[in-house]
Formats: sequence, C-alpha cells, structure tokens
Amino acid sequence: MARNRVRTARIASLLALTAALALLTGCGGEDAARPAAHKGAGHRPAVVVTTTWEGAFAKAAGAEDVTVIVPRSVHHAPDYDPKPSDLAAVARADFVLYAPFEPYAAKIKEAAGSKARLVEVNLDNEPARASAEITRLGGLFGTKGAAERFTARLDGEVARLNGELESAWPGGKSPVVVTQVFTGWAAGLAGATTVGTYGPEPVTPARLAALSARKPALVLDNAHMSTGTVLPDVAAKQVEVVNYPGEDLDLLAVYRDAAAAMKKAMGGA
Repeated sequence: MARNRVRTARIASLLALTAALALLTGCGGEDAARPAAHKGAGHRPAVVVTTTWEGAFAKAAGAEDVTVIVPRSVHHAPDYDPKPSDLAAVARADFVLYAPFEPYAAKIKEAAGSKARLVEVNLDNEPARASAEITRLGGLFGTKGAAERFTARLDGEVARLNGELESAWPGGKSPVVVTQVFTGWAAGLAGATTVGTYGPEPVTPARLAALSARKPALVLDNAHMSTGTVLPDVAAKQVEVVNYPGEDLDLLAVYRDAAAAMKKAMGGA
C-alpha cells in the first residue's frame, strides 16, 4: 500500500508540473509537438528516452537527437521524479521510448501534452534480440540504414568477445554459471553453461539450496538489482553485470565491460 501511495504521489506531481510546462512550450506553437512524419524529409526525429538503456538502443538505431530523462545514477528508474525540463523535452519530442517496467512513461507524455509516439522498447542485451529491436526502431525513425550498420558492428564485436572469453575458459572448459534473470545474455556472450537462474524476486531458502547444489563457478548478478552475495555458501565468484550504458549511450561498451569482468573472474585478466 505504501508503494502505491508513493507512486500515486509521483503521478500527481507530474500532472502538477503541466502548468509549468505550459509556460515553457506556449511560444513553441503547434509545430513544437508535431510528429516527425509532418516535418518533411530529412527531419531528424527528436527522441526522448526514460533511461540510457533505451537511449543506447535509439542511438544504435540511428537517432541523433536523443534526450535521456532519468540520470544514470538512479538505478531504479520508477523512483525518479521528472522535472519541468524533462516534460518540456517530451512536449517537443517525436518519439518517447520506455520499457514495460517503467509504467509512468505514459503519464509523462500525458502531463506534457505531447503528440509524440509512445514506443515500448524490449530492453534485452541478448545480441539477437537487441539487433531485432534496434532494426525495428530504425524503421520507425526512418534510419534503417544506420540501424543495419550498427547491428553488423554488434555481430562482429560479439563474435570477437566470445572468442576471447572462450580462450579464457579455465582448463579449456565452459564455466558453469548461475545468472540473474536479466544477465543471461552475459552468460551467452561467454559461452558459459547456465545451470540456474534467480530473481527478480528475492531468493528463497529453497531456491538458494537448489542453486548452491549446482556448484557454479560464477554467479552473474545484476548490478542494478543486487542484494549482495547471492550464494554465500558456495565458492563461486560473483560478477556484477551492468545492463545500462553510460552517458555516451555506447551499447557496445556494455558488452566489452561485461566481457572484461567475466574474463577477470575466470582468471584470464
């Protein structure tokens, strides 16, 4: 109930900001919120994203004008309270990108009075799924060629990192790992053998016992939802996997950083 009250208060604060937004956008006219399709050929779509993760997908898809609402320092996006400047950006956007676990995105758009297209993004760093989503966004933005060029780069980088990680396998054998539900992509990058998953709900004693019995060499934890040591009674090395790109919105860096962390844990650094 407390969480519901907090969420209701945040939504109310968004609606209260509408008056401030009107002052910011009142001189912009109808064209300020007009979708990209009505602005002519060659128009660069203005894309507003909730986090750097959506931002990286948008940039990879070819978007050049990308505004991120939630600072990277906020690990749990739904906890962020948007500012009037955030709503002003949304009001002028052609597209607003959000993830299913960020339920306030529609309220932000509504409070901003924006005519932007609200696009739900499947945030998954598993390479094939990421490429499919980037390709879809490129089609929406009218930047399909840029999206195709990026996905080719992604394929090449993933192949390179996978080769490096397999060369670092202890004893030449695929490491046995347990992953958090949102870090399975990293196990695939390493060519690891996944024997169990956990989360996003807390690990129960029964689940803990079952995962420990698998005797994993690595635990790939989610840095954004970490609760500390996952398997305290197992001599497994825990690797913190970061899903969100930095402020430069470089999606490839996410794969490189995860690869470096896993290589170090496998003793190949």
